[in-house]
Amino acid sequence: MKIIDGKNKDLKTVNTALKESVNGVPVTVKNAAHLHGLAAGFKHGEVIIQGDAGDYVGVLNAGAVIRVKANAARYVADNMTAGTVIIEGNTDYGTGQYCYGGVVIIHGNSGSFTATMNKGATIIVHGDVGDEVGTYMLKGDLIVLGNAGENFANYLIHGNIYIRGQWKSIGHNTKISPLTDEDKAKLRAYFETYQIEAEPAAFKKIVAASEKPFYH
Repeated sequence: MKIIDGKNKDLKTVNTALKESVNGVPVTVKNAAHLHGLAAGFKHGEVIIQGDAGDYVGVLNAGAVIRVKANAARYVADNMTAGTVIIEGNTDYGTGQYCYGGVVIIHGNSGSFTATMNKGATIIVHGDVGDEVGTYMLKGDLIVLGNAGENFANYLIHGNIYIRGQWKSIGHNTKISPLTDEDKAKLRAYFETYQIEAEPAAFKKIVAASEKPFYH
């Protein structure tokens, strides 16, 4: 496995080294917390980041597997279209914003405005999430195993939000919908694929109350 040390290096240098190294063998990056936009726009390969990651890790991901072994800062996987981003710790503000596809998995907690305007990704948070999570969500699935802050799923437009815990307050244009057998099967498949210990029946499903949320 190739190891790239980001210490005293700028983003362009490290991303160039990554692109030259991703050829079917996983590449590890260490000392990368100061780098914002690491592994941006990768179409293939596996990148493992030892320690913390900066802002915009995995931005524009288009097919790579990116794993952060500790915490990540803001805007994880922003505008991702495909691939998988896994954060083994916590994330800050704006995780999974504007994603068109792919999978984002947060093993810890995720900050406010996670999954804002999600357009088709699957975003799974093992812990708690902050305020305004799922705001303006358009498509895809958001799955929260912990609790949520204020205005959860605010102005939801389309897509499905599943939560096992509770929320401080729920946003506009939302309603609780009964879990269907299809929902349970989908959740069970996610949990088996990503080795998550959870019972689908324990989740609540939130959907949009209207397709015209701004008129209510």
